[in-house]
Amino acid sequence: MTAPLIDLLRADLAAANFSVTALTGLWGIEADAALRRNQRVPALRALGTLRATLTVPEPNVVLAQLFVLGLPVERTELDTALPSLGVHGAEQLGLVGAHPQDSTPDAGPAQVAPLVELRPYSFVDAHGAGSWWITSDLGELALGHPLGENHVLGVGGASLTLSALMIPTAVDSALDLGTGCGIQALHASRHATRVVATDISERALELAALNARLNGVENIEFRLGSLFDPVAGERFDHIISNPPFVITPRVEGVPSYEYRDGGLVGDALVEAVVRGAADHLTPGGVAQLLGNWEYHADDAFDRLTGWLESPEEAALDAWIIEREVQPPTGYAETWIRDGGTRPDTPDFDRLYGAWLDDFEARGVRQVGFGYMLLRRPTDGRRRSAAPARPRLVRLERLPEALGHNPAGIGHHLAECLAAHDWQAGLDDDALSRSTLTVASDVTEERHFWPGQEDPTLMTLHQGGGFGRSVPLDTAQAALIGACDGELPVGAIIDAIAQLLDADAAALRAELLPRVRGLLDDGFLEPPAA
Repeated sequence: MTAPLIDLLRADLAAANFSVTALTGLWGIEADAALRRNQRVPALRALGTLRATLTVPEPNVVLAQLFVLGLPVERTELDTALPSLGVHGAEQLGLVGAHPQDSTPDAGPAQVAPLVELRPYSFVDAHGAGSWWITSDLGELALGHPLGENHVLGVGGASLTLSALMIPTAVDSALDLGTGCGIQALHASRHATRVVATDISERALELAALNARLNGVENIEFRLGSLFDPVAGERFDHIISNPPFVITPRVEGVPSYEYRDGGLVGDALVEAVVRGAADHLTPGGVAQLLGNWEYHADDAFDRLTGWLESPEEAALDAWIIEREVQPPTGYAETWIRDGGTRPDTPDFDRLYGAWLDDFEARGVRQVGFGYMLLRRPTDGRRRSAAPARPRLVRLERLPEALGHNPAGIGHHLAECLAAHDWQAGLDDDALSRSTLTVASDVTEERHFWPGQEDPTLMTLHQGGGFGRSVPLDTAQAALIGACDGELPVGAIIDAIAQLLDADAAALRAELLPRVRGLLDDGFLEPPAA
């Protein structure tokens, strides 16, 4: 019944050119930046100035004021801005409702107020540039009070992080676990033939389905349920999840938001997703998720390794990257503010105390945040047949800024996994016979003492990916400099040994493990298939 109305809305938004670029043109870059800080005054002033110069409000002015700034507009203005859908159609879709002040005796022209946010969203991924319109529940700015517990979040920082991490390899099936407004399912629809999107919230699924229809995406199926329950017995080539990983006290009086709080104690929700992934991935399938993990008396990485334990034949490969660590105080402040409770209020202080009580009672010293990449092996891990590729279990801390990845870092992750698989399948003799190439984004930095010919410090830098830097010695620098895809690695090492008057066998034993690491990190590339 609503599908034809959504199609009319799409036509109106397209005709108005309701886009990120158009909105920036309305109020400027500085107002855009202020909106990201949840401040709308600069944008509102710019719209006011523009309105004063117009006889009839331009459609984007009306749409921006209503759906982005969260302020009412006159019914006649919205009818003009949405000529196909009209105000009546927007009301049927649940986008707007009568403004409360219209019931007062001195009310002016009839107005409508927004019931949702509707924002343009633009991106660049491995498939090229794209843009969508995304609906979500009204934020704190429009509501003027803390968010409701069943709030459906729009595109936020975590959403952008996960979509940038998404490996873009074409697959038959993908699962978006905890879809929220559907943004990850939409991204997955660009490389997956079919997508299943699940959520525990009926409201989230309604908005996600609206967003899919609004953007003409037809290969997503929406299912209601918790975690993997809606897909019991099914397997997918790609699982994506921005799970409700926030660690929230499970005590009376502390709000539990569906979009961020999983209802379990501590980091148990993230653990459940990690442990459940093995049963829902196809051979070679990859799961990617964001998560928090707790530090107790031991290192958090010891706990994460425990989550990955499973029967040998089902053990997953894992690449876990910790990006940030917060103390309990900083973590509590972040997420209390996220819910719309402002500092220096009694509610903030009460919630702050509840968070610190919970962390203290459970011995939590710090909370880590990062990226988790899991992969089901294709070989079954069984050792009764031919030797299998060694399992990848890589846990690392990378708090520094990422490299330059305009289309996201997912392609880099895929290349690193492929390079790891290639080198892990070769013994040292086979690796020595191989030809390698330095990645195009790699540069070398050298420092010299004044007047000296030999460098005192050499560093290899990665321009893209994780922006890694690796210190070099003379032999390693010479090896990398000669990796142009022509000479085998072993021949290069033998030549370097002669120049340095070193033992060739000992130099191979020293350099080949470093070559494997440089392949894993994307500094070196294997031969083209």
